[in-house]
Formats: sequence, structure tokens, C-alpha cells
Amino acid sequence: MSWLVVMPKLGLTMEEGEIETWHKSEGEEIKKGEVLFDVTTDKLTNEVEAKEGGVLRKVFAQEGDTVKCLEPVAIVAGIDEDISGLLEQAGVGEVKSEVPVSDKKVEFKTSPSKDHKKVVVIGGGPGGYIAAIRAAQLGAEVTVVEKGPLGGTCLNVGCIPTKVLLHSAEVFTEVKNSSDLGIDINGQVTVNWQNLQKRKGKVVKKLVSGVGGLLAFNKVKVVKGSAKLQSRNSLSVTAENGQTQAIGFDNAIIATGSLPFIPPIPGTDLDGVIDSTGALSLNSIPDSLAIIGGGVIGIEFANIFNSLGCKVTIVEMLPYILPPIDREISELVRSKLAKEGITINSGCKVAKIENSKNGLKVNFVKGSENLSVEAEKVLVAIGRYANIEGLNAEGIGIKTERGKISVDNSMKTNLGNVYAIGDCTGKNMLAHVASEQGVVAAENIMGQNSKMDYKTVPACVYTKPEIAAVGITEEQAKEKGIDYKVGKFPLSANGKSMIMNETDGVVKIIASREYDEVLGIHIFGPRATDLITEAALALRLEATVDEIVTTIHAHPTVGEAIKEAALAVDNRALNMVNNPVGNTEQKVHS
Repeated sequence: MSWLVVMPKLGLTMEEGEIETWHKSEGEEIKKGEVLFDVTTDKLTNEVEAKEGGVLRKVFAQEGDTVKCLEPVAIVAGIDEDISGLLEQAGVGEVKSEVPVSDKKVEFKTSPSKDHKKVVVIGGGPGGYIAAIRAAQLGAEVTVVEKGPLGGTCLNVGCIPTKVLLHSAEVFTEVKNSSDLGIDINGQVTVNWQNLQKRKGKVVKKLVSGVGGLLAFNKVKVVKGSAKLQSRNSLSVTAENGQTQAIGFDNAIIATGSLPFIPPIPGTDLDGVIDSTGALSLNSIPDSLAIIGGGVIGIEFANIFNSLGCKVTIVEMLPYILPPIDREISELVRSKLAKEGITINSGCKVAKIENSKNGLKVNFVKGSENLSVEAEKVLVAIGRYANIEGLNAEGIGIKTERGKISVDNSMKTNLGNVYAIGDCTGKNMLAHVASEQGVVAAENIMGQNSKMDYKTVPACVYTKPEIAAVGITEEQAKEKGIDYKVGKFPLSANGKSMIMNETDGVVKIIASREYDEVLGIHIFGPRATDLITEAALALRLEATVDEIVTTIHAHPTVGEAIKEAALAVDNRALNMVNNPVGNTEQKVHS
């Protein structure tokens, strides 16, 4: 039996799919039910199986090709069977579905707007594409202008690729230490950096494709090129080939993101000095790496490369690492990093970077002492700055402050019809904040009354183990003069952490002594970034310590430690010995 393999229509709104992987090659025998290829649509991947056996005689679409639904991608037939008729049919490109499919389109709208608005979103990152989708849901005609790949920094050279490398580094470490779990591995365990880079690219490609699919589903038009505001109701877009087009709008949302900040330190232009983008695409794992900056970016890369066998040294200007994090947690993290072999020089000012016989030398001053460290590569990771150069925001009258676009809590600029979201506002440079700001901006444009609330924004640091926090730190409680109490629970006393062989860390809860309200939750331990949402919800709902305590937590889970820390606030933890001196004096060591 011969038959045409077509791009399946996997849903009423699916119009096309991308062939991600072929599992069979031309000339290969196929059995009924075997997987022929994987198809990606939006953010989903589906397997397409053979409806009958035969031989894969002809493949029309290759991996990476996008094919419209019900168009042919291959022919399956007997080894000697005539397929000329099928080839002719495939050439015509019209294939009738074996199962009738309704042409009716399903359109999702939420509280559609009465007046039709044209909205332009400048930037297709985690803030921009979410803003575009929300505005489209509410009835706007939306255009996204993006000069690079969809998904912005986060998806292409930030959050996602960094965590791909981090996950592989974690797996590598676990495999090396598998004997602790009763697993013996015969042979050497090594890292294939090229394959790791390929996997990173594959994950990024799939998510970029997913963003494009979501925008297409919501009928958002995407224009490639650099945007320049011409007035409060128009902009021009210049494509890579130099061609320019004008776009008018009723409302605009600026979501241009940020760029790595390179300080005016002599030597930052030398070969081998890289930023976070460069660190993601190195040709090989360096033997040694000096990192200037002990903030979130620097600490995450230190964790990645140290786990992969690179000698890492951090140089930080402040007397402590991770400045936004609760100081006690920061010190526990520092202790853990040192235990893993990472050298941390805090309270140091970098003077210059210069070439040396071993690669590069970072010269820095600590007090009155001149020090230096040599490394193959130097990563500059001291922050990011708003990317608004060339946008002409100030030229059309948009107010900025220290290079960032000024907005109120509705994300509106001083021009009533222009909004700004994400890193370009400098409010809180996190992807999840940008996404929420995008929703707020879109809803306000479409007539709703939405406001940003930054009090319950979770912060995450992807180290091993992870760090996550929401609410105020103990230092902030003291600065504000709040009468507070503290509860802590060490993960060395948590059953699930023991099972996972990850017992370093602690859960720390800060609560109001007067009202028992939870004011801050800080987690240093396995799966902290997954657990922090419970903490954020607790603060959002102004939960009391007792409300966390009386919520039954599943066992065995790392999440039980949140309940135990809440119990410890009032010195009544059940799975550790309580401190008779009082919980505010409690010290937890990893």
C-alpha cells in the first residue's frame, strides 16, 4: 500500500508545523505505528506515526522546514511499487484529508475592546511578546517590531541558554558523584562542549519558534528591523537591507530591553575579555576564568564553569556577594562556593586588565594591597543598562532618567499613548517582571485599570543549590524599624533533601511580631526557584505565619521546609531542636 505522508492538522487553529526531527531516512523500512518524524507547533512537539508499513521512498521536507497543514512531506510505498501518481499528486500540492476537518476558526478574545486600536510593540522579548498577545486578546491590531530573534535577551542569550548550560553542569556533577548514591560508573565521565552547545541551540530554537507560533495564532504581525520613533503616533523601521517603512499607531509599547554594561576599566577591549553573551558561546571550556562582579550573573556563570572543571576566581567591589540577597543567605552561598573551589575576592576595586603569559591578568586593589589574578578568559558581569540608543525616545518628548525611560505604575510614560516595559525602564530587570509589565501596559491601553505591584516579585539565582527570595530581607526589616521575628529550618533536617543528597541550605522566614504577617521568605536549597511561588503567593495574600503552618504540605518534599521554618518563627518546629534562646538569635550553617 502506498500513501502520502502529510503535515497533520493537530488542532482546529493549526495552520502549519515545523519538522524538527526525522526518525527515518529515505530507503528505510517502516513498520505500522513507528514514529516517522517530530513536528513542532507553537510550544508543543508531537510525534507523527506511520499509519501503514512500507518503505520511506521519498522525503519532500527536511528538518527545520515549515510545512502547511495537509501538504505532503513524504511518500511511503512498497519497495518496487510505482509511486509516479503520488509524485504527481505531491507536485500539485493539494492533498485531501482522510478525515474531514472543519475550516471554522476558533478565536480567543478576553473582554474585547469596543474601539479598534492599532498598537505597536517595539521589541519581541519576554515583555514585548506577552504585551502583544494580551493586547491582541483584547481586540487590538498589533504589530511587533524586532530587529533580532523573537524572545529577546532572555530566550536567546540570557535566562534560557544559561540554564541549559547550568542543568548540564549539574548533571555532570551528579554523575561524577554518583557513587554516593550507590551507582558505580566504569569509565571516564567527560563533557562534550560542542554537543552541549548544540543542545542549547536546539532548546532556544524550539522556544523561539514557539513565540512566533503564539504571535501568529493571535494574529500579531511581526516586522523585522530597527525602530525609530518619529512622533507620538508614528515610527520608522529600517530592515537589515536598509529599506525603511513607516508605521502609524494609536499606542506604542517600548520593550527594547537592556545590554551588558562594560565599565571604563583599562583592558576591557582585549581579546579574551567577554560579557555574558560571549560566555554562552565560547569555542571551548577555558582552563581558568576570572569574573569581575559577584552579582547574580557572575555567580551563575561561576557555578556553571566551576562545575565543568574550570578554575574560577571572582572579584567583587562590595564586601559581600549577591547584594540584593539577605545577608545571612549570601554568606551561606559564599561558604558553599568556597567549598566547591571558587575563589572569591570581595571588597576589591579592579584597576586594569592586561595581557600575560598565561592569557590575561586582572589587577585589583583590596584596601592598601595591590593584588592580581591570571586567567585564560575574563568575564565582565557587573550589570546591564537600558537599551534605548537610536530609538529617539527623548527626541519625541519621552522623559528619561539616567538613560532609562520613566514610567508610572500603569507603565505609562509622560506621553499618554506611549508605554514602556521591561529592562528599558530600569524598574526591576527580570524577565518575569517584564512579562507582567507587558500585561499591565496592554490592559491599560485597552481600557482596563491595571497597576504593577513590585512588593511580591520573586528573585531567583540559579546556583547549585538554588537561591530564591521574595519580600524584605532581615537588613531591610532593621532599616525600616520593623519589630520582626525570624524562623529558620536547615535542609539538612529535610527528608527529601537527604534523599536527593542535597542537604546544604536553609529556609528563612521573616514575620511581623505584632501582626504575625509574613514579610519575607528566603530559600537557599534544592528546587528553591520552584518553591518560591508558594512564598510569593503567601505575601501577595498577606498570609500570617499560622496560615502557612496550618496548610498541609506533602511529604516527603523540600516544600515541607517552608512549613517548618514558619513553625520555627514561634520556636515550635517539629523536625529540629528549637533554639531555647529565641529564634532571632538562631544560626543555621550549611
